Amino acid sequence: MSGHVTEIVVFTVLFLLVSGMGFVAARWRRPADLASLDEWELGGRNFGAWITWFLVGGDLYTAYTFVAVPALLFGAGAAGFFAVPYTVIVYPLVFLVMIRLWSVSHVHGLVTPADFVRVRFGSPTLALLVAITGIVATMPYIALQLVGIEAVLKTMGIAGGGFLSDLPLIIAFVILAAYTYQSGLRAPALIAFVKDVLIYVVIMVAIIYIPARLGGWDVIFGRAAEKFAATPAPNDGVLLNANNQLQYVTLALGSALALFLYPHSVTGVLASRNRDVIKRNMSALPAYSLLLALIALLGYMAIAAGVRPIGTDGNTVVPVLFDQMFPDWFAGVAFAAVGIGALVPAAIMSIAAANLFTRNIYREYLNKNATDAQEANVSKVTSLVVKVGAVLFILGIDPQFSIDLQLIGGVIILQTLPSVAIGLFTRWFHRGGLIAGWIAGMGTGMVLLYNISNPVTDHEHFGGSAFQLAKLGLDTKMTVYAGFLALIVNLVVSVLGTLVARAMRAPDGVDGTKPGHYTADEGDPRVKDLDLSGST
Repeated sequence: MSGHVTEIVVFTVLFLLVSGMGFVAARWRRPADLASLDEWELGGRNFGAWITWFLVGGDLYTAYTFVAVPALLFGAGAAGFFAVPYTVIVYPLVFLVMIRLWSVSHVHGLVTPADFVRVRFGSPTLALLVAITGIVATMPYIALQLVGIEAVLKTMGIAGGGFLSDLPLIIAFVILAAYTYQSGLRAPALIAFVKDVLIYVVIMVAIIYIPARLGGWDVIFGRAAEKFAATPAPNDGVLLNANNQLQYVTLALGSALALFLYPHSVTGVLASRNRDVIKRNMSALPAYSLLLALIALLGYMAIAAGVRPIGTDGNTVVPVLFDQMFPDWFAGVAFAAVGIGALVPAAIMSIAAANLFTRNIYREYLNKNATDAQEANVSKVTSLVVKVGAVLFILGIDPQFSIDLQLIGGVIILQTLPSVAIGLFTRWFHRGGLIAGWIAGMGTGMVLLYNISNPVTDHEHFGGSAFQLAKLGLDTKMTVYAGFLALIVNLVVSVLGTLVARAMRAPDGVDGTKPGHYTADEGDPRVKDLDLSGST
């Protein structure tokens, strides 16, 4: 630790400064009363273009992205670039979906994706499945934010085994829990400004300064090619091979479809002031994709710089690169950018998961007559429980396994696509068919993931998301994204289940929405008329 004093001081000062902003955020644009989900969880549904751009960008591009994407390129090569095309194609898809979700939520006072499913299909059971899916998929995602902080702490020599080594990590999340409880969504919205500025500064310096020190981009790519040429499969090299091209395409498309199904992504969008804010953001957010491409190249820079991860933790590749290449004071700034980059998404994710529980479990099944204040209090407490669970999760297991769980999270959340995303455009599906499709898709996804091994991480099951088609009896070595196959099963069963239900004249839920609800905008005179007290 003695060799990292400057880094630790800079990191601590910036971290505490941003934490202080989180507490001050309770007074930022403060309403008369924070005791409602509209205010605590959605910031009053009144964020403009700039705030939304930083908030959504800070929500989607997490510390795990800054650490894991270049680490994947460092270890496996070209496959790590899948994150770049998926963040390019995601925004046109989201543009079509999110403006409709914003409008119908504006009319009905919806807070979560499960709220929409409840009012659209009139099925508390389907809404419950969507809520549970969102919580389960989000929990490991929250824990994954700790991976970035742990990697930074390890690099500075203040993390390892034992309680005292874990204490800085625990303190960081206690602070996070405190200001999220007090300020709600306003805290990450305010902090996102600082986080994004730090990230942009660090990456822009890195792509100019580090290549200059290493001898240029030709040297960087040359040394990367040399490494992979001397490394046996399954590492790809700087180009994909015939066996993983389908995996690359389906993973990029599947990840794009999954990204805005996550409840925390919906939370950032629903906090927008109007539809125009969302449209402008979907046009501007691809700037983050350029940033992501530059971040990914840090993996090849680490190869050229001769970086060695700390122990077996590949997530330390980027922090170690910064430690080796930057002056101590700027390395501290870079470490703070990664650490702060974990706080913003972790706060939003915990808020989103808490509100799924409050709106779709607590209010639906435990207290149908809950007041706005009661809902806000339950969400605040639940957000604390979620954060505690995330800390225990990451402290109790191998971080490499948590990386596998991030891939599993995408497979899980994809199973809500028929009811949430497709449901925004058509009411053709029968609620019984959607429930059957969810069961089939989720079951298929878990079976596929169970049969994926990863000898590198010594996991016989749930070792990744690349499923070998040979296990389905096909004569090929190609792999495919497990979530993509599971979603196909989900859609097929949903269609067949709907046809059977229609043929049997099975009762369907009442659609509480109207066509005009999907185009409503700011200033619409219609009131928030959602009523979750009944059931069908």
